[in-house]
Amino acid sequence: MILVIGATAHFGRQTVEALAGAGRKVRALSRTPEKAGLPEGVEVVRGDLARPETLGPALDGVTELFLVLPYGMDVQPLLDRVRQAGVRQIVFLSSGAVVDGADPQPDVIGAYHARVEEEIAAMGIDRTFLRLFFPAINSLAWAVQLQGGGDVLRGPHAAAAASVVHERDVADAAAAVLGSPDHFGRVYELTGPQSLTQTEQVETLGRALGRELRFEEVPAPAVRQQLSQFMDADFVAALLDLMADTVGKPAPVNDTVEHLTGRPPRPYTQWAADNLAAFR
Repeated sequence: MILVIGATAHFGRQTVEALAGAGRKVRALSRTPEKAGLPEGVEVVRGDLARPETLGPALDGVTELFLVLPYGMDVQPLLDRVRQAGVRQIVFLSSGAVVDGADPQPDVIGAYHARVEEEIAAMGIDRTFLRLFFPAINSLAWAVQLQGGGDVLRGPHAAAAASVVHERDVADAAAAVLGSPDHFGRVYELTGPQSLTQTEQVETLGRALGRELRFEEVPAPAVRQQLSQFMDADFVAALLDLMADTVGKPAPVNDTVEHLTGRPPRPYTQWAADNLAAFR
């Protein structure tokens, strides 16, 4: 039995669908199972990460765990329950901000995910870490701007580059490594098939929508001030600094998704086509 934690968020939901589609025995954790909306045949069990004492039924009989965490969560109470349940493998969706061997890590995003990786490794069970930098779903933030009308999308660092990853590629990679001893103890960095600046992403999205969208750069300090009103200020600062570091530098591209799944990663053009409804 595979348990997916974070099963109703983007990456968890896609992974549940990939596992179910492959005929794997999968269980999903949800605080509100009646609202989960997951595929038929998926066992949805009630539980709350904020209340580890509720996780017993979800963990019963589980052999592999796919773990998607909200940033900043204290994972140790969950891992204690996982250890007690006898889970044999954890696949953790980590961050590309982690720098191996760095002490301290260069920012709070890397520090948090590195700490979770260390706590999982200390359990002594089989584990696989999938590190993801800038997922394509970050583009959904632009959908809110388009609701106000107009064809201009605003944000910091127009020339920031990323090899954005389709969430289905993350799910397929997770499904490939879950339960497979070939991947025990491995760390994989997932990338998309090409490096795109934010300007190029907006232009690609515009072509998919049949609109001439353009990106207008906003000074990063103003964005930092705005986002820090409703997000962790250190997290916002780290995210914007990571973006700034990519300006003028093509993002790394690797063949990890193809190595794990047997097919090339989906391009951003496909992500845009798959998500048109969110922008209309």
